[in-house]
Amino acid sequence: MTAHGGDGTRRGLVLGGGGVLGAAWMVGALSALEAQTGLDARDFDQVVGTSAGSVLAGLLGAGVPVADLLHHQIEGSIDAGPLAGYLWDYERDTGGDRPGLPRPGLGSRELLRRNALHLRSLPPTAVLSAILPEGRGSLEAVGAMVGHVVPSGWVPREGITVVALDYDTGERVPFGREEAPPVDLPAAVMASCAIPGWYQPVRIGEHRYIDGGAWSSTNLDLMVGLGLDEVYVLAPQVSFVKDTPTHWRTRVERQWRNRVTLRALRELHRVHADGAEVTILGPGEEDLEAFGSNLMDVSRRPGVIATSLRTSAAALRDPAPLPDHSTFEDVG
Repeated sequence: MTAHGGDGTRRGLVLGGGGVLGAAWMVGALSALEAQTGLDARDFDQVVGTSAGSVLAGLLGAGVPVADLLHHQIEGSIDAGPLAGYLWDYERDTGGDRPGLPRPGLGSRELLRRNALHLRSLPPTAVLSAILPEGRGSLEAVGAMVGHVVPSGWVPREGITVVALDYDTGERVPFGREEAPPVDLPAAVMASCAIPGWYQPVRIGEHRYIDGGAWSSTNLDLMVGLGLDEVYVLAPQVSFVKDTPTHWRTRVERQWRNRVTLRALRELHRVHADGAEVTILGPGEEDLEAFGSNLMDVSRRPGVIATSLRTSAAALRDPAPLPDHSTFEDVG
């Protein structure tokens, strides 16, 4: 397949998980990326989206321009392009900034039973997702938004991957690729966004699926073997900030970020060894301040977007060298 960019360079785009605020931050970062590079995010040869990133990956694959995503984030609706006429209420349609009361019992006894002899081979977050009770929240509003653009089937182009975790087997599933079960885009995106313990798992065929972030917040390693020259990673849960917050919630959030960052760096080294140059963009100090400790806090969304537009542009203009992953080995 020839490069969509037209200059012979094959490029990949990774859009990570990060909840409501992560999606807002990524839209700002995508705007900055296009402005700084002159690229159109819709033209990347390969796009991998996880959780919040799966929504953006699906919409980009369906031809929605970043300018429309930004307008929709700010206004909640738009009157032109593929999203025209769709009204999104951030307060109502995201299901609130706290999870409801989950169902009693383990979320997936089947996952634990099938993997009982090799649980250590699974990401700790995948095991934790099986132990957590099944959530009750609904992602129908997210599916409806994606379905407004792609009512059925997949996007009309190659190279769009939406990542979920099979809640019955513990396997990572890259929907949109040949090895994955066939599925309509809205169902795949809902599955990828189904945070364990918060939202209901999404049934596709005979299996239940949950948030792809239960395997990896970025799933960057899915770019290995695709013959890419450059890969850009927008990762709302990755951060190279080394601060010492005093509030316990923020300390816990930073420990989580450090674990996510370590995994992303390990995946990055695999992609780099495969021959691609990798640029990874994560929230800086100002972004983390805008985020707060709850990535589902809708009230912070306008500030997150405004901050990301500015900080992402600055980071792309003057990229810092990536730290060694050993920096994060002893955290938490």
